[in-house]
Amino acid sequence: MDLREKIRIIEDFPKKGISFKDITTLISDGEALREAINQIAEHLKDKQIDLIVGPEARGFIFGVPVAYVLGIGFIPVRKPGKLPGETISINYDLEYGEDQLQIHKDAIKPGQRVAIVDDLLATGGTVEGVAKLVEQAGGEVVSLDFAIELTELNGRDKLKNYDVLSLVQYDI
Repeated sequence: MDLREKIRIIEDFPKKGISFKDITTLISDGEALREAINQIAEHLKDKQIDLIVGPEARGFIFGVPVAYVLGIGFIPVRKPGKLPGETISINYDLEYGEDQLQIHKDAIKPGQRVAIVDDLLATGGTVEGVAKLVEQAGGEVVSLDFAIELTELNGRDKLKNYDVLSLVQYDI
């Protein structure tokens, strides 16, 4: 199945000049969603992954079912104030500023092998922050897996020390 055919392109959203890649059409198609999840799980199945980590909110959409297929746990990464237990945080750079991500302090045990799963690799800033947070918690980032990659934004350059999989690539 060509997953690219299942992703809707919306021009000039959220502002003029942006060609938005809309995954809602992929995830609303059960067969396409199953295919995307299975492709990511297939990539990870022999990597001895202990946990899947996904940033809110779209990382949850892909990360939880991948964890289910692999029979392992899922750890959410959230914005500040969303997790009830004791957390650790990391600040990361955005195009025009800075943001913060948090994970429960006890979510990852030292040495656990982790795959980070998200919907989109663009500039790589968010997933780089998530990877640093996992490493700060004592985990080993084994793989970074995405449904979509916007190759012109060179996100892989920030992530060159990691194994990266993207199911569909766009030049933008």
